[in-house]
Amino acid sequence: MDGGEARRLFFARPWVFIRGVPAMKFLPPEGPPEVAFAGRSNVGKSSLINGIVGQKGLARTSNTPGRTQELNYFVPDGFSGEAGDLPPVAMVDMPGYGYAQAPKEQVDAWTKLVFDYLRGRATLKRVFVLIDARHGIKKNDADVMTLLDKAAVSYQIVLTKADKISALALPKLEAATREAIRKRPAAYPAIIATSSEKGFGIEEVQSAIAGFAEVKD
Repeated sequence: MDGGEARRLFFARPWVFIRGVPAMKFLPPEGPPEVAFAGRSNVGKSSLINGIVGQKGLARTSNTPGRTQELNYFVPDGFSGEAGDLPPVAMVDMPGYGYAQAPKEQVDAWTKLVFDYLRGRATLKRVFVLIDARHGIKKNDADVMTLLDKAAVSYQIVLTKADKISALALPKLEAATREAIRKRPAAYPAIIATSSEKGFGIEEVQSAIAGFAEVKD
C-alpha cells in the first residue's frame, strides 16, 4: 500500500472520540500507534484536526483559550478496541499551552499531565507542534520543543493559518523555522504549512499520520 492509498483508507471513514483523559491513570491501554497535537491556545488545533478527518464537529473549537483540558483521543470508527481489532492509529488532542486566563493550579495540573504523557507513552510516535504562521515560534513553543528533545519524542512543526500571511512571507517563515529547529535532536526536519480555512497542507499531515498506522493484512 502506498502513502496515498493509506491516507485515503484512514481518512475515508468517519473518526470518533473515544476518551478524554484528565489524568494518566485514565489513559487507554497502550495499543495502536499514537500521534499527538500540541500548540498554544488559539493556534487552530481543533480546526486542523477537524480538517484532517473532514468532520466539522469532531474536535471542539472555541474562542476561549484552554478549553481542551484533557488528552482527547480520536480513532477511525469501526474497531471494537479488543485485541486483534484495534484501530490502526489514534490521534491525541493535547491541552493547549500558553493560556493566561486559567487558574494557576489548573494550568499546573494540565502541564503535569502533558509532560507525564510525553515522557511515559511508548506508543506515541510523533507530536505535531502547531505554530501560528502569523507569530512564529514563541518562548513557550521553544520550551515544549526542549521538553520533547529531552524526552526523545519525535516532533514535527506544522504551521497553521498560513493563508493569513503573504505568499512572500511564507517561504521566509519556513526557512527561519527550519533554522530554529536545525540543531534540535528530536525535531523532524520537514515543515508542513497548513490552512484549515483554505484546505492546503491537510493531505501532507494526513500522509504523515497514515505513515505511522499499523495495517493488518
